Amino acid sequence: MPRIHSLASTAAVSALALGLALSTPAFAEETTDDENTIVVTGSAKIGEYGLDLTARDLTADPGDDFERYASGAWIDRTEIPADRPSVGSFYNLREDVTEQVNGLITEAPAGTQYGALYASFMNEKAIEKVGIAPLKRELAAVDALSDKSAFARYMGATYAKFGGTLFGAAPYADPDDPTINALWMFSGGLGLPEKDYYFNSKFDEKRIAYYEYLVRTFRNIGEEDPRGAASRVMTFETYVAQLNWDVEQTRQIEKINNPMSSDELVAYAPGVDWAAFFDGHNIPPQDRIIVTDNTAIKAIAELFASTDLETLQLWQKARVTHQASPYLNARMVESRFRYTSALNGTSEQRARWKRAVDTIDGSLGELVGEAYVEEYFPKIAKTRMDELVKNLKLAMGDRIRENDWMTPETKQAALEKLARMDVMVGYPEEFRDYSQLPMSPDDLFGNMVRATRFNADYQMSDLGKPVDRSKWAMNPQTVNAYNGGLENKMVFPAGILQPPFFDAWADPAVNYGAIGVVIGHEISHGFDDQGRKIDADGAIKDWWTAQDAERFNAEAKKFGEQYAAFEVVPGSFINPDLTMGENIADLAGVLVAYDAYKKSLNGEEAPVIDGLTGDQRFFLAYAQVWRAKAREDSLRNQVATDPHSPPRYRTIAPLRNVDAWYEAFNITPEDEMYIAPEDRVRIW
Repeated sequence: MPRIHSLASTAAVSALALGLALSTPAFAEETTDDENTIVVTGSAKIGEYGLDLTARDLTADPGDDFERYASGAWIDRTEIPADRPSVGSFYNLREDVTEQVNGLITEAPAGTQYGALYASFMNEKAIEKVGIAPLKRELAAVDALSDKSAFARYMGATYAKFGGTLFGAAPYADPDDPTINALWMFSGGLGLPEKDYYFNSKFDEKRIAYYEYLVRTFRNIGEEDPRGAASRVMTFETYVAQLNWDVEQTRQIEKINNPMSSDELVAYAPGVDWAAFFDGHNIPPQDRIIVTDNTAIKAIAELFASTDLETLQLWQKARVTHQASPYLNARMVESRFRYTSALNGTSEQRARWKRAVDTIDGSLGELVGEAYVEEYFPKIAKTRMDELVKNLKLAMGDRIRENDWMTPETKQAALEKLARMDVMVGYPEEFRDYSQLPMSPDDLFGNMVRATRFNADYQMSDLGKPVDRSKWAMNPQTVNAYNGGLENKMVFPAGILQPPFFDAWADPAVNYGAIGVVIGHEISHGFDDQGRKIDADGAIKDWWTAQDAERFNAEAKKFGEQYAAFEVVPGSFINPDLTMGENIADLAGVLVAYDAYKKSLNGEEAPVIDGLTGDQRFFLAYAQVWRAKAREDSLRNQVATDPHSPPRYRTIAPLRNVDAWYEAFNITPEDEMYIAPEDRVRIW
């Protein structure tokens, strides 16, 4: 399935952020005089006008290190919590939202589904009493698999249960006809984060930690030879990793558009009983399957055919146990945490109540989301966000019309795509119905089994049906945003529409520098190095002239070279082939938001506040959104796996190419961040 372009990855959302406590509720009071007028009273939640002046390091030169200038004092005084790989704006707001959601859950009337799930998660006494008995039933089913066909059927069934599959499958818009949902397939099977972890010497310690985790896993479930079993699984996964595509290849949208019928897949990759696999997945024969990393799937199918059944069963038992462990007794939870903490450098487990809220977000997300927006998302926030989005789209249109490297025909196609880009703010038009999902207050494992199937069946029910662009891929309470790719839409959940990203009472310069850049970022994903290959309908189509593409690629290459020079931690440099789309969106987001801010002034000069011009407040707000501190292990993981550059470089790298930033802070050739005008990247 193609990557959905979010503002921050799941890991990054947990990893960024701001060191300020926000009050609850997140917005000031609003009253309605009549049905058409909203009267608002309140003040900004951060400082006097939305900017954290205490975060700055005024001894730093903004042209040498703008991150330090904007947030150096905050960096110095901020400690990374022991249970987190990093801290920053996303993280702190996410923690505030977690507390808000926890309040909704714990104060909900008895009998609510999310109340029951929460109670089951917090009932440690009952969980300890049950032990791993529920898991043993799942493992017995794996042991009972008599041949490779039965194993293939079991892999297919894991879409709706605990377990692993070498071949994932899910419905998404057909790249050739994006009005219909087709089946997308992709390879899987790894226990470490990405293939490089199996081969690169800088991940030696992580491989050892994973191997020891496998040993503990097999010991805990009663395997006779835990070390032998762990070695067999590790060897098998290393072969799988060797066959996987490099992570940057999987984001090349034209490379992953490989349609086949079910019969053609059987002929192309005969090493798997595909009829059994799809039967387990409850998928009938298909005329079109988008086989994404096709050569990897073919090679892994051959590996599957040549691997003995016992090794496959050991691998499957490791996958089942890994996924089920968060819902089992303390011994299993702790074993899993020892592995994940080795990956990200944390030293403490996340508080149990927070893990309970995270579980509810993943299982009953829109159900609790409906209550969340009722309590924490006022009408004024949606109204003012709609205005911001409208202004940002107008500014992007002007950028397209005024650029000097795009032909008139391509400009017209780009403007059409922009005009047809849907915008969704706060929450979906219609919330999901969870009434058929039973939840018990004293059966956590059973709750998760039921929720997994319920949500998997809900997703799979879209297969072969018209694409419903009103559906959301994020919950309303999520602190993130995304561009829907083949659906040509942008989604801004209520969770992110709070300080420091958005405050209805903040200085406009701050809002445009924060949420305005987020909006510009998501808009521009429709025109980044991959988005430009998708037309206004959402179909994968080359609608650029060869001349346009050549000029775009030349600027993108120059931009990539800037990022490739950044050594994030010793031996780990940013991979521009992996991060290019997000890097372009970051730069375009700043430019488009700045243009929209200037237009909002209607030709007037912004006031100077606390000695800061409007432009300076705009760029400081942008930098403070991305301020963060992260552990080295977390950064190394992000560089290897994440299409988003680490936060520091999302701050400084785009600004080096923004003329207005140079003017706002009087940046000169003597400053370390300076790039000569002729060498600055001009994409949008």
